[in-house]
Amino acid sequence: MNRKVESSGHLAEDITKSASKQTYYTIRFFVDQDRVADAYRAYGYFRWLDDVIDEEAGSGADGIAFVNRQRSLLESCYRGEIPNELCAEERLLIDLIRNNTEKHSGLQTYLFNMMDVMVMDAKRRGQIISQSELFEYSHKLAKSVTEALYYFIGHDDPSPTHEARYMAVTAAHITHMLRDTLEDVKNGYFNIPQEYLQARGISPQDVTSQAYRDWVCGRVQLARGYFKLGRDCTAQVKNLRCRLAGYAYTARFEWMLNVFERDQYFLRSEYPERKSLRAGLWMLVHALTCMFTLPSMKSESHKLAAQPVRIEKR
Repeated sequence: MNRKVESSGHLAEDITKSASKQTYYTIRFFVDQDRVADAYRAYGYFRWLDDVIDEEAGSGADGIAFVNRQRSLLESCYRGEIPNELCAEERLLIDLIRNNTEKHSGLQTYLFNMMDVMVMDAKRRGQIISQSELFEYSHKLAKSVTEALYYFIGHDDPSPTHEARYMAVTAAHITHMLRDTLEDVKNGYFNIPQEYLQARGISPQDVTSQAYRDWVCGRVQLARGYFKLGRDCTAQVKNLRCRLAGYAYTARFEWMLNVFERDQYFLRSEYPERKSLRAGLWMLVHALTCMFTLPSMKSESHKLAAQPVRIEKR
């Protein structure tokens, strides 16, 4: 068993490093030492799953059948039933769950919510979704990523428990969908709700229209509000590494909001400048500024927890 776990760990690291060097080094330097291997497994497994769904072979009935197999595998593992005939990537999930001995842990929340996101991705390809479906999609992803952050980084330290804990990642996901809009449309994923399209008389392909730009503008403003709530919430996190990782994660998306505004809400297929030295320095300075100017918000934590969190569902 140890040999299999070690092997799956190497595979997970390879997948992570190939897909995202930023994620690879974030896990290496920020995650709690005893959970580094499992953090690679968690990212590596879902990176593989997402890539399969996005490929042509993952579309239609075959894609839905594939992701349903993965959900059944997840449920079976938590029942202690390990199927035979598993591929190497599926064993990442097996080893990850075997190493998780906590009941109702953040890891379990992460796995089931992220699996729901994968199922929704497979089913929504080629379909126009409703506003409520879009909200559920973002909320599940935000819940998943946030719980993983607190599980893998500083897990012995307390973290905020109110709904605002999910706001920063919700804002990041809104920004992520805007950034990838043109590529997503090309692949049959539409990140704008049916109600808005009908009300403005446009199609999801009309990304250069004034109506679509109005939608982008509204989403940018919504994301900014959520980022504000998220920063105030992150300031309450006791663990230094977790707090810095949270600010660093959201900084790259907050930078994108500035680009959308400069472009007057015209979306592009590529944003090569986000990998530039200038962008990197902005993100670093922004994260560090939040890190060293917002801790005073911790004394206001009871006020933030008492405030109702407004979440856009319309």
